[in-house]
Amino acid sequence: MNDLHAWLSEQHHGLRTFRTFQQKLETIGRHDPTQRGLCRVLSSLVGSYVEAFDEEPLPVEVANSAYQRLLALVASIDPNAGPDRRLADINRVAESELWQ
Repeated sequence: MNDLHAWLSEQHHGLRTFRTFQQKLETIGRHDPTQRGLCRVLSSLVGSYVEAFDEEPLPVEVANSAYQRLLALVASIDPNAGPDRRLADINRVAESELWQ
């Protein structure tokens, strides 16, 4: 997740970044089974955002806010934590929204 956060922090806040982020999550999930659940939940969160604005005008304020929320969310995840913290991270991601 640290590498993913580093990559994300250098990206633009457009939908292409979110789509690429989903692809990266898929790759991580395939190669690291211990992160698979978290990757799927994150991908679902990002996917709902992408679907909501796909081929629709995306206001800059919404895009920037969603990007900042995703960046903060990924930064808050501890991939080396114990089972309780990992479950808490998955649940927190599942309850999150990128835009409102």
